[in-house]
Amino acid sequence: MLKELKVNAEQKMQKSLEALKADLGKIRTGRAHVGLLDHVMVEYYGSMVAVNQVANVSLGDARTINVQPYEKPMIGKVEKAIRDCDLGLNPATNGDLIRVPMPMLTEERRKDLIKVVKSEGEDAKVSVRNVRRDANDALKKLLKDKEVSEDEERRVQDEIQKLTDKYVIEIDKMLQVKEAELLAV
Repeated sequence: MLKELKVNAEQKMQKSLEALKADLGKIRTGRAHVGLLDHVMVEYYGSMVAVNQVANVSLGDARTINVQPYEKPMIGKVEKAIRDCDLGLNPATNGDLIRVPMPMLTEERRKDLIKVVKSEGEDAKVSVRNVRRDANDALKKLLKDKEVSEDEERRVQDEIQKLTDKYVIEIDKMLQVKEAELLAV
């Protein structure tokens, strides 16, 4: 039961790390890539969906993303969603095709992106700490129900804390790499 608790906590922490890696991959470094628009949400018949579910997203060239909505009425909504997202993009509609040029990264924009990176990292750390809290709560419940001894509970709590520390260090490493990537001209 305790081993299962630890394994479950580690799997959840690993998922938080993978989610951070995916989020950091979406933060651009000056070149266009289709994953950049993955988290942009657009209203589609009353519900919010990702742009790539209502439009074909492809690369025009190294600095341009082409977005072609499947339905004509969605053109304006998709363009507005891309413009309003926190990526600082300025899409232009050309018939039924939306072109999203990647502006050169200014020093100010790089600093803004670093703030976004740090925010994503902090969210990942909070997620890892929430997993730790949930595991510790489960341990306390087991102790209260007299299914484990106090020594076992304390030992497993220490192991979960070591896991938490390990994942927080991994998150910090990923953030440092992304910051260096963003600052490189």
